Amino acid sequence: MLSTRVLLVQALLWLALLLPVSGHAGTVDPAASAPPVPRIGVVTMQPGEIFWERFGHNALVVIDPATGRATSYNFGFFDLAEPDFVANFIRGDMSYRLVALPFHEDMAIYRQEGRGVSIQWLDLAPADAKALADALAVNARPENARYGYDYFLDNCSTRVRDAIDGALDGVLERHMATPSEGSTYRTEALRLASPAPLMWLGFDIGLGPSADRPLSRWEEAFVPMRLADALREVRLADGRPLVSEEYEILPHRIAPEPQGSTRRWKWWALAGLVIAGVTVWLGRRRPRVLAALALSGWTLAGAVGALFLFIWFGTAHRFGWVNHNLLLFNPLCWSLLPGAWQLLRGRIPRRWFRRMLWIVAACPLVALLVYWVSALPQRHLHWIVLLLPVHAALAWTWGRRSRTRL
Repeated sequence: MLSTRVLLVQALLWLALLLPVSGHAGTVDPAASAPPVPRIGVVTMQPGEIFWERFGHNALVVIDPATGRATSYNFGFFDLAEPDFVANFIRGDMSYRLVALPFHEDMAIYRQEGRGVSIQWLDLAPADAKALADALAVNARPENARYGYDYFLDNCSTRVRDAIDGALDGVLERHMATPSEGSTYRTEALRLASPAPLMWLGFDIGLGPSADRPLSRWEEAFVPMRLADALREVRLADGRPLVSEEYEILPHRIAPEPQGSTRRWKWWALAGLVIAGVTVWLGRRRPRVLAALALSGWTLAGAVGALFLFIWFGTAHRFGWVNHNLLLFNPLCWSLLPGAWQLLRGRIPRRWFRRMLWIVAACPLVALLVYWVSALPQRHLHWIVLLLPVHAALAWTWGRRSRTRL
């Protein structure tokens, strides 16, 4: 059912169009003979609880002055049932599409989910408003609707941003070219994924150094809520604010948008030292227990590293390329598995096992050196200080000839 607020807005708009325009007797008001102008707004939806809803969403709504019909132009549609959807998702070759649908139908799902929705009405010149409405209608045709989705660079929010900017001949991009307040793709991804620990973990270890470049406000607008913030500050050429009116359509009834938090790398370092101490103790007192734990840990670390290599060389997920966490979650760990198995069976591994232990333990030191010398390092110091002591403790325990005893 269409919300009372939306019905009231549309009714008032239609009434305003029907009312005669006042003027001096005996004169003709040019505005009275002007063609009606569509009204255009940006609708921003707050984050939801499913992983693909964590970043929020937005759309453009166009009210047709001739009929009063409100149409939502939503760039966020994808089809889970399309052929090879999962394979395309893994490869980073996602296809999304623009769908034009009645505004009340688009809002129904957000009402059911309890997600807040607000609208910003744009004070566009008549020619710009008509150009934007016409461009959206053409874009929504089946032959034009699909586009190659990129999580950070080309998503539902950047499409809304670009559509407005096109109608304004670049005014929006020029205004938003200023630096953000320290945002990067990583900080925004981690902030919004923080209510889902596994999603947060995937972003934190899976994003490479490209995700740590400081963003402009234009780039930051890949997040719908950031775009809404930026639109409030835009001024048109004549000094008018771009947003003429803003209000809430649906209340937000679930957890609010997460705020940013600072990672305390010192606590991660302390945890790494504690784990390293336990590792050394187990190596002396319970070597087979440590061997079982090492066997599991090296298997997992090698698998994660292999996944990083696949993302780098086998997919279009460019923000996961050249991931320096390869030096921490090292595929070379798999070469240690035979030695761990021998230790678990009460045997002494061969010499190559000790050598590989020191090689694997040296890789986090390389990661630390790269972090120090890089002008814009990958922000993974917390992972370095957590895992470096652990790798070092394993090498110290089993990497010396005199200590490889059971």
